[in-house]
Amino acid sequence: MHFTLTRIKNTAMRILAILVLSSFSSIGFSQDNVGDESTVVYPAAYFAEFAPVTAQDMLDRIPGVGTPTGGPSFGGGGRPRGVIFGRGPAGGGRGFGGGQSGGNEILINGKRTAGKTNNTSGQLDRIAADQVEYIELIRGTSGDLDVRGSGQVINVVLFEEISSTSISYEVSMERYLDHATEPGGSLSVSGQAGELSYVINATVTAGYDHSVSKENSVLGDFSPNDIIREDRITDQTTYELSANLNYRFNARSSARFNAQFIENDNPFEITRSTTDLRVSPNALSREREDVPGKLDNWEIGGDYEYLTPAGNRFKLLFISNEANASSTRERFKLFADGTEEKDLFLDTASVTQERIIRGSYTFDIFDNQDIEIGAERAQTILDSNLALGTADATGTPSSAVGGLVPVEVANANSKVEEIRYEPFVIHNWIINSRMSLESTLLYETSEIRQSGDVSNKRDFDFVKPKLDFRFDLTPQLQLRASIEKVVNQLSFADFVAANDDQDDDSNTQAGNENLKQEWFWQYVFNAEYRLPNDIGVVDGGIFYHQHHDVIERIDVTTDADELSSANGNIGDGDMWGMNLNASIRMHMINMPNLLLTATLRVTDSSITDPFLGIDRRFQFQARGFNSFGFRHDIPSWNMNWGLQWLNRHDNNIKRYDIDDIELAAGDPTAFMFAEYIDSRGITYRLDANAFTNDVSCRERQRFVGRISSGILEEIEDRCTGSGRTLSFKVTGTF
Repeated sequence: MHFTLTRIKNTAMRILAILVLSSFSSIGFSQDNVGDESTVVYPAAYFAEFAPVTAQDMLDRIPGVGTPTGGPSFGGGGRPRGVIFGRGPAGGGRGFGGGQSGGNEILINGKRTAGKTNNTSGQLDRIAADQVEYIELIRGTSGDLDVRGSGQVINVVLFEEISSTSISYEVSMERYLDHATEPGGSLSVSGQAGELSYVINATVTAGYDHSVSKENSVLGDFSPNDIIREDRITDQTTYELSANLNYRFNARSSARFNAQFIENDNPFEITRSTTDLRVSPNALSREREDVPGKLDNWEIGGDYEYLTPAGNRFKLLFISNEANASSTRERFKLFADGTEEKDLFLDTASVTQERIIRGSYTFDIFDNQDIEIGAERAQTILDSNLALGTADATGTPSSAVGGLVPVEVANANSKVEEIRYEPFVIHNWIINSRMSLESTLLYETSEIRQSGDVSNKRDFDFVKPKLDFRFDLTPQLQLRASIEKVVNQLSFADFVAANDDQDDDSNTQAGNENLKQEWFWQYVFNAEYRLPNDIGVVDGGIFYHQHHDVIERIDVTTDADELSSANGNIGDGDMWGMNLNASIRMHMINMPNLLLTATLRVTDSSITDPFLGIDRRFQFQARGFNSFGFRHDIPSWNMNWGLQWLNRHDNNIKRYDIDDIELAAGDPTAFMFAEYIDSRGITYRLDANAFTNDVSCRERQRFVGRISSGILEEIEDRCTGSGRTLSFKVTGTF
């Protein structure tokens, strides 16, 4: 588990160097696979020898796009091209963002889905491979694209003349380390009927998890304190139904509609035993928690597009979604005689709604220049409620909190609503056949209101410019540079009190109604080289961020006898780093169907801690990440197999809070799969996930009073693991 950072970097650099040098050694006898333009086209015939079943199977065979195992998308060649390893949006981002986006964007027939959870990439497993005419990687920018500002656009083009229906299915069974087994499956219908194309999908997914934790703690004088062992079993089942429809009225007019409904049964149970080492003989206490939980959400979205006779484009998009979450946490003390006593009741519920509408008009102004003008309006609402009851509080028990005594929690019942407007203008200039410049200017203005236990109203406005320059030194070698002002969207969950399931000594976390958006200037330079003859891709980049109003933990104490902290704005900071990636086919050893991938990311940051006044990295910021993987197709045997190894440079990852400091670390993890395709086109796949039995650890240093006092009270050393998971899937179409 414990590698030094230098050793990790050196190992990853050696892997990258071997892949890059090996690929360049074969350039002398290779042919150009790109042509005169930077767009790379993969026709359906390219994938024939791999016998793909779905469109996703096809993407997984493209260097620099797919993943070695067809699984996690955050390592190796599966990393979205152009994504810089840095700090992402605080709240996950809301709205369409006026056309701005980064990393990979996936289109189907040149269009993206007007959805958030029901997005375009989610359809690829539901589209049969025989419906795909070709896949193109678009590395330039153009007003003809349905997205802007992306590192790379993947466009999956389907046959227009196909009017038949394809039905695909998947049946799965997963086996866990504790010998539990869980079934799952999906059924998808896709096809075309005249001018209507459709994808309809129903999925049942098991989310079982059995994690075991062991915590050893010592007191401030390093004498033994206690040992805690915890078993947590989550028995989750997710039911999903989705539909994506596309109708072409005529050559100039088309519309798309999508809908999704998800129901998630998410209960979990905890058993916990604590051995007190401060007394002799050691005292043992036990408790259990029963936490039934449910989550359901729905989403509908659509867009309409009209092309004028002059070639100009009008587009209107909308999204409406709602997520309902509820959870009731009850904790019981267990006694030797078999009886139990409830000592905690914590009920949380929230409803999140989002409604977005966006319109734009794109037109040419000069040769090779076009402008898109438009605006977006978004309404986001969070209605959150929390009720807490304990056995040791003073007062009258109430059935509303499970028969315990109600405890007043600040900001427990609140409604937060944001109305946001974002007009934008995007200028796209194809300077010549080798250079392009995309200039974006957005103006964001919003009002956030909070009512209930807390009443507050604030207005915000930001001007968000961006420049994206691309230069094709050759059709294979592209340089990209961008400057952008990024405004992270706020997470409404930070505005209200919430359940704290990470600290058994703290039942709730405080909310902060005075948050404002974190924003930063982002400077990025990337270079990508697509090796001839489809040998692979090598790319690298550097970045620098100037962060303002960074959101981390701050002191919100109102009672000196009860310290309290919440997420808040702590000031300004800087972040910088680099990434290197290689995805290479082994032509040089006469194994073109062996695809190797490697990734190295290194990052650092600097900010002033609000509690200690010291200079440190951003909270829970790793020093980097590296991965290595391969995918080996053996067409003569109708099989393929692969492996992906992932490692985070996690030494000294910390989070500073008002009265404790947390350090995080973890083992590398690995995934392996083997797949066989029979003569009927049925795929049999075996996955071994986390087969290295990786463990994640956390050290928490608790202090007497604030951490600035320097008086150490306790050190908790906790490690958690879920163990290996085996999965067997059967997939086919008819």
